[in-house]
Amino acid sequence: MTTRREFLTVTLAGGAAAALAPGLAAAAPKSMSVVHESSFIKAFDEFFVKKLAPDYEKMTGIKINYEPVSVGSMLTRLTTIVETKSGPEIVHTGINWPHLFDQGLVDVSDVAGEIGKKLGGWHDNVHDAVVVNKKWKSLPWGNIGQLENYRTDWFKEVGVNKFPDTWEDLLAAGRLLKKKGHPFGFELGHGFGDNHGWLYPLLWSYGGQETDRSGKTVTIDSDETAKAVDFCRRFYKETMFEDVLGWTDVNNNKAFLGEQISCTNNASSILVVAKRDFPEIGKVTDHALNPQGPKGRFHLLNVQGHAIAAHAPDVAAAKAFLRWLYDDKQLSAWLTAGDAYYAPFLRAYDNHPMWEPEPRNLPYKESLKTSRLHAWPGPPGLAASESVAKYVIVDMFAKACRGDSTKDVIATAASQLKQIHKVK
Repeated sequence: MTTRREFLTVTLAGGAAAALAPGLAAAAPKSMSVVHESSFIKAFDEFFVKKLAPDYEKMTGIKINYEPVSVGSMLTRLTTIVETKSGPEIVHTGINWPHLFDQGLVDVSDVAGEIGKKLGGWHDNVHDAVVVNKKWKSLPWGNIGQLENYRTDWFKEVGVNKFPDTWEDLLAAGRLLKKKGHPFGFELGHGFGDNHGWLYPLLWSYGGQETDRSGKTVTIDSDETAKAVDFCRRFYKETMFEDVLGWTDVNNNKAFLGEQISCTNNASSILVVAKRDFPEIGKVTDHALNPQGPKGRFHLLNVQGHAIAAHAPDVAAAKAFLRWLYDDKQLSAWLTAGDAYYAPFLRAYDNHPMWEPEPRNLPYKESLKTSRLHAWPGPPGLAASESVAKYVIVDMFAKACRGDSTKDVIATAASQLKQIHKVK
């Protein structure tokens, strides 16, 4: 058994000690903490706590403490950690958070480069989320996709044997399904994921966008946006369960599993729960890519990663742990425990065995090619997050569905975006 001192002074096969200089070995920390938003896949968290953390402690003598926070609370927790310069050394990041906390996170470009070199390189679009001023501020482990979840049996009842490829075709199918008592249920309320997960892709698929690439020109007021809004209004009125206007992220899951709706936009968690608790529903549940519009097919990028807080007393030790965690032996097993809920951004994992047990999850892998951050094509900084936090795009569509005119909802969104981006 390698001693703790030997481990910390010699580069092991897993690469966990590569970041530590010999002189640091004696002062290596006795423990480090990792804060994570609780996963919808319980086994993913359990694998970290029951397998990965004990293995690392056994090998190095460094105890890895795991601090879970409730779903939707991680951004608040991360804000506190960065502002107080205290708390866990290794922090969970999502979406565009590395851009929001640039100064509070350590540059991990060296680790990212090593991981990429070993595992086939990183997907190009992940750079948008985690590279800030040419420095990697987080190491992604995967993407939480937002795709179409639907009932194959009910779709077949109305003659739809393959999920529609375009929004217009999905609208046509939805009309038939609603008449049969199987409406759609897409969130239009103030949740944090399932609303953005389909409304931004819908906007982009018609050619609408919040700003230009620079973020200095608000471009939401366009014919393309108007077409997206007009479609959404029809989609809501002709296919939807009316309650969706007040839904948050839990409601569509409950409605689907309660057999109230035939289609929604969600992560793969509905299928996971269905197979476990509602096996008959699980048998007839499937996934599909978002439909395409006149300007293409899009999905929302939701990058999950690990960063090192700038206050970490031993950055080298934190990097050593992440090198070990992202070594194929550990990372591969951890992702597999997650039941393909997280689609990895490493090219060596494009055809990973994690996808084999459940082929219905393959669209989540495929969606990475067409996934973008909320602000796309604008910059992913503070203004983008403010727009999301104020539900500018969600409310633009939701108000149209409630009955407001297309002209008015777009004008309101344009005014809000100009204030947020500080442009005229």
